[in-house]
Amino acid sequence: MAPRQLQIDKLLETVVRESISDLHITVGQPPVVRQGGHMVRLETKSLDKEDTSALMKSITPERNQQELQERGGTDFGFAFGDKARFRVSVFKQRGMIGMVLRRIPNEFLTFEQLGLPPVVRELIQRPRGLFLVTGPTGSGKTTSLASMINWMNNNLDHHIITMEDPIEYYHDHNKSTINQREIGVDCASFPDALRGALRQDPDVILVGEMRDLETIEAAITAAETGHVVFGTLHTTGAQGTVDRVIDVFPTNQQEQIRTQLANGIIGILSQALLPRKPKGLVAAYEMLVVTSAISNLIREGKTFRINSSIQTGRKFGMILLDDSLFNLWKNGLCEEKDVIMKSNNPGELRSRIERAKKGVFDDDDDDDDDEFDD
Repeated sequence: MAPRQLQIDKLLETVVRESISDLHITVGQPPVVRQGGHMVRLETKSLDKEDTSALMKSITPERNQQELQERGGTDFGFAFGDKARFRVSVFKQRGMIGMVLRRIPNEFLTFEQLGLPPVVRELIQRPRGLFLVTGPTGSGKTTSLASMINWMNNNLDHHIITMEDPIEYYHDHNKSTINQREIGVDCASFPDALRGALRQDPDVILVGEMRDLETIEAAITAAETGHVVFGTLHTTGAQGTVDRVIDVFPTNQQEQIRTQLANGIIGILSQALLPRKPKGLVAAYEMLVVTSAISNLIREGKTFRINSSIQTGRKFGMILLDDSLFNLWKNGLCEEKDVIMKSNNPGELRSRIERAKKGVFDDDDDDDDDEFDD
């Protein structure tokens, strides 16, 4: 086992040194890393069945090895000394072991480094309400939320409870008291942890994933009863997020949920991560700030009008994802093909870029730029 242990250490050392985001281990090829959005094979031997199994055993806790046998997959977090933390997903494929390790940076990034919309700072200081951070897997949701929790910890005297699966960023108590509960280790499930949290005198509750009706319902209720609740969803865009939350519920409950959501939600941040020129990554954001007008749209089931409200809500700090993407292209931070690929309306964005190349700009093309240094 000892030489194998050395081998995983060597691989993780490379990941940390080269600021790599993910390490992929699978049978039939050398270890592969994702660097600046691209998959790159390391120049080592091709891994066989015994290699991947031994690499897995060298870092996977006993209880996770058991879960892997029973369910075919398991997730956990672990610390690589004091250099970095990793989120690990182990799975079976063709009856053999595969693994993906995602590096979680040790340091928290500031709102400015992440290029977060400035209104975020204002929203997270509200006394209550639901704040959703959405986007596909790997779009930086965890990093943005960790940055928000870190800011609150440094600036507000709150009790913050997080429920995560697994815990990624570790927070020390600062101005706030922070309790982090890991699903499957400290508590059984998100709904259980959420119900428990309400009896633990929290100011802020972070729900790592709102993946089912029970969790979503509990989060909305918690937000209504005087807590700030952060949650994540794998949805794209603010409008789609509101629809998704409502659609989870049976038809006969949807009207009531619309009303609860309209009263409880304070903002939705939707994000996408793109390759940055010449290297690194940069985030594009869509920001919905729930004004009384938007609250009414949610209540009345007119969510299809949310996008045009974001477009006209610039003075409240709102921005559409496609406007953010356009700015990244215009400010020379991203390639045209990359911004179009992440766009909600690729055709529209493409013709807007074509017009801009000819010197014809839309009225609201401004100079915001968002940064996300990886």
